[in-house]
Amino acid sequence: MNLPPVAIAWFGAMILFGVGLYGLLVVRNLIKLVVALQILAKAAMLAFVAAGYAQQQMGLAQSMIALIIVADTVVAVIALALAVQVRRRYGTLDVRQLTALRG
Repeated sequence: MNLPPVAIAWFGAMILFGVGLYGLLVVRNLIKLVVALQILAKAAMLAFVAAGYAQQQMGLAQSMIALIIVADTVVAVIALALAVQVRRRYGTLDVRQLTALRG
């Protein structure tokens, strides 16, 4: 069974998307949620590579991936900084315990 590289990339992107979505829905730890979000971003990058390869527009795909990397890094840094502050203030990273803190 010979699959073209685009099909393999799409399959990999779908697997990464599924793993990231599962992590976002199941995990309760804030740090692990950030990791799941990073996995989702990697799935988007792989999908852009596959789409660029399929349409013979690799330059456009590479520029979109550069934009995703920058935005993804900013989101990860801010989310991890917020997680550190939540841990310092409340002593936990469990999302369910944090929702119990509502006034």
